[in-house]
Amino acid sequence: MHPLPSLGFGLGLRKEHFADVLAAPPAGVDWFEVISENFMVAGGKPLAVLNQVRRDFPLVLHGVSLSIGGVDALDEAYLDRLATLIARVEPAWVSDHLCWTGVDGINLHDLMPLPYTEECLAHVAARVLRVQEHLGRRLLLENPSTYLAASHNRLSEWDYLAALAERADCLLLLDVNNVYVSACNHGFDPNRYLAGIPPARVAQLHIAGHRDHGSHKIDTHDEPVCEAVWALYATAMQRFPNAATLLERDDRIPPLPELVEELAQARAIAAATQAAA
Repeated sequence: MHPLPSLGFGLGLRKEHFADVLAAPPAGVDWFEVISENFMVAGGKPLAVLNQVRRDFPLVLHGVSLSIGGVDALDEAYLDRLATLIARVEPAWVSDHLCWTGVDGINLHDLMPLPYTEECLAHVAARVLRVQEHLGRRLLLENPSTYLAASHNRLSEWDYLAALAERADCLLLLDVNNVYVSACNHGFDPNRYLAGIPPARVAQLHIAGHRDHGSHKIDTHDEPVCEAVWALYATAMQRFPNAATLLERDDRIPPLPELVEELAQARAIAAATQAAA
């Protein structure tokens, strides 16, 4: 498989910014990530917008419904629609989440955590291999934020991810905010998490905001990146200097210039870590 391109710093493409992006390609944004399911259709305005944006920017597809950890059979019709979208927009890469999203054909529309056991690892690795064969390309898998853990876990999340990437020969989308949120919720060291992830497997980083509820944190994507996540991001850029960075915002979405300014902070942190290396 061909090596992935180096994309730089990007934003999630959201409908609130369609008009701005089409009117004048924003300076300071190198690429856009789009939610795959929003564009897995035969036509319509969103797909027309995507075709126009694709002329000016590299695109990445990011899915939320693959359910790679589920026990239902892989949805071949879903994979066919995803393959059609891939052929249409030629994304730099395709990603989804390390989770399950439903059972018995019912989509819960949430990213449910997996048990970190050898049995689950073997199950998910086999499914990743089948998806990659179907799509003809490597898949990037993202670590979700979690709020509970299986009582019979035998592996840490970072050891599970590293083993999965090796066994399925897939790549990783490391969500720095999710690492921080999960670390606070479960009481582990987020720096230990980063140290356990093999740098060669990480192609992309996510940064985002969350809500602090005192006893726990929730990954909401409706706030600016907080100082603690910026600090962890600096550590991540030291360990994964070649990874592309994506700033996520999915609710309470501000005007595009505000997100571009926040993305510039990520660029500055990355530049500072490289200069110090």
